[in-house]
Order: sequence, then C-alpha cells, then structure tokens
Amino acid sequence: MKRPERWKSMDTQELGIISDTHGLLRPEAVNALAGATLIIHAGDIGTPEVLEALRAIAPVVAVRGNNDKGNWAQALPETEVVEVGGVALYVLHDVKALDLDPVAAGFHAVISGHSHRPGMAKRRGVLFLNPGSAGPRRFSLPVSVARLNICGATIEAQLVELAV
Repeated sequence: MKRPERWKSMDTQELGIISDTHGLLRPEAVNALAGATLIIHAGDIGTPEVLEALRAIAPVVAVRGNNDKGNWAQALPETEVVEVGGVALYVLHDVKALDLDPVAAGFHAVISGHSHRPGMAKRRGVLFLNPGSAGPRRFSLPVSVARLNICGATIEAQLVELAV
C-alpha cells in the first residue's frame, strides 16, 4: 500500500495523546496535556469545542472517530501522518482498520483509540499506542491520556491515568 502524504514535519519533542473524549474534556486531561507542543486526538472527539479547548494548549492533529458526526467532523480525516523530527507517526481511530504494514511504510508508531483501553506495545519495532479514553468512564476502565517524548529517533511513551 502506498504511504499516505505527510501532515507536516515538526520539531516538536513532547506530544500529548488523547482519544475518546466523547464531548467531555476533563480538567485533569487538560492538566496532563499541559506543556505539550503538539496534541494528537485519535478520534471520538464528540464536539468541535473539545478541539478548540485543546488548541488553547498546543496545535492539534485530530482524526475522525466512528462517533464523530456532523459537518465539523466530516472535515476531519480518518487517518493522519505526523512527522516529528525523523519519527513518522500514523494516526487512526480504530487500529483494526489499519490497512497498511507500518514497518514497510516506515512508521515508528501507530496511534489509535476506539477501544477505551490504554495500552502500548512494540510489534516488529513499531510502537502501538492507545491512550485510552479521556472522556466519560466506560465500565471499570481507567480514564487516561498518554505522553510521547521524541528525541532523535527514540520514542518514549507514558500512559497517564487521570484521578477522576
């Protein structure tokens, strides 16, 4: 599969990763994302106001989730590519919809949401990161976001459980 066009190259080193807000941007999530120089929202945003509030913290890259409806949401892509220095990130809402080989495409990380389950794992050298849900609590799953620190070609991810 052809590699998607890049969003744009950034010199950002510290990223905030959030997903599944479903219209609720908690103050704890805002605090956890403070200091990020770029925020990635992996879908199920809920309302355009969530994106506006995140843009008050840092520039935002967002993809449309399966629950994002309306004209504002139709303007969002289903996938996005972000380059930070020499690191390429592929962003989509549901990792099960991944239709490319991230290793062959040269991606260092795949960022997704949808499941509401925070998690990170390396597969064939690629980091798969799901920040979990930062919106309404679902079942007994934690409410969380993630931080991604990039230094050269090194990626360090941290899941941040919010005290809500």
